[in-house]
Amino acid sequence: MSLEALLTDIRACRACAAEFSHAPRPVVRVRQETRLLICGQAPGRRVHQSGLPFDDPSGDRLRGWMGVDRAVFYDHPAIGSAAMAFCWPGTVGGADLPPPKRCAQLWRARLLAALPRVELTLLAGGPAQAWALGDRARAGVGETVRAWRAFLPDILVLPHPSWRNTGWLKRNPWFEAEVVPWLRARVAELVAA
Repeated sequence: MSLEALLTDIRACRACAAEFSHAPRPVVRVRQETRLLICGQAPGRRVHQSGLPFDDPSGDRLRGWMGVDRAVFYDHPAIGSAAMAFCWPGTVGGADLPPPKRCAQLWRARLLAALPRVELTLLAGGPAQAWALGDRARAGVGETVRAWRAFLPDILVLPHPSWRNTGWLKRNPWFEAEVVPWLRARVAELVAA
């Protein structure tokens, strides 16, 4: 199956419709040329509304970490985004619900197989890290991110860029001193090639 046919099927998916209080809207943005794949947990409300991955304050922080602006993030063919779940799962008590596992089970392996040029995958947050790393994930996101060098060169683990992690970032200044410069340099290589 071609990538375009697969993306058409993903965007038409309604497998979780009965579990949502809203209509599903799968959000995935990849191309044949994708070399850097960004994987978060699931779109938030704003992304659900706009249809653009990371089209919210967490995206602003992520783009800052990457050293790219919105135009490069959305328009450069080397950069793609495919969360673990493609639809916003809704909220409870003001927090987004966890991503439905069904989405990754249905689509993840086929999507990754259709992206043979990916050289670096950014795993932003616990659900993405747990799925992709399996037993290699450490006890919690903080410990996994502290071990970031262990997953290189093809995987970089990140805390989720949400405002909810601002306290973690302040308590862990090594992240912006060590990981962010490495990420910016690698992103620059990937978009220049």
